[in-house]
Amino acid sequence: MQQLHFELDDEFIELNKLLKISGLCDSGGAGKALVAQGNVRVNGQQELRKTCKIRPGQVVSLGDVRIKVTAK
Repeated sequence: MQQLHFELDDEFIELNKLLKISGLCDSGGAGKALVAQGNVRVNGQQELRKTCKIRPGQVVSLGDVRIKVTAK
């Protein structure tokens, strides 16, 4: 499993934007599609809200990639 770390310099980031910034998709629209298809998990739970607010301490998973979000 590939582990990525994302340092958040704001209160939150929208899920679709995190997927794009982390390089897991080419655009925010592609990120929204991944979420809508049920492929993304937040803290182990399937997440279907495309613009779900991701905060420090949460872990986002897509396939075999995990993104740990931390505060800057």
